[in-house]
Parts: sequence; structure tokens; C-alpha cells
Amino acid sequence: MRKTRRKTEQEVRYMQMINNIQQAKKDLDCAYLNFEHATEPDLIDCYIYQLKSAQMRYKYLLDSIKQADAGRDQKSIFL
Repeated sequence: MRKTRRKTEQEVRYMQMINNIQQAKKDLDCAYLNFEHATEPDLIDCYIYQLKSAQMRYKYLLDSIKQADAGRDQKSIFL
């Protein structure tokens, strides 16, 4: 019989963070694409704000996962 290991709450959160980063990267790529193809001044302004927002979210998520990784490494030292 094969035993399955249940994922811990931390592992589930970590996977959610990974998924959020992947989605943020897609959103960032989309914002760059929209900005590159915009021709109207109002749309250019809109996409600049969208780009800045996507960049900030992506950076925040990357920093969050770096902190989570650092915490995981420290816990494994003491185990």
C-alpha cells in the first residue's frame, strides 16, 4: 500500500506564493505588451500606471518568497 503524505499548511502557502508569482509575471508581460502597442496618449498613460503596478506587485511577491525561503532554511538547520 502506498501512503500519501499530506501537505503541510506551510507547503500549501508556499505553493500559493509560487502560483501568485507566476500570475504576476504573466500580468507584467501583458502590461509590457499593451504598453508597446499603445498609440493613444491616454492609453499610454494608463499602461504606464498598469506597468508600474505590475512591477511593484511582482517585486513584492519575489521579496515575500525570498523571506519564506530564508525562514525555511533556518528551520531546517535546527531540525
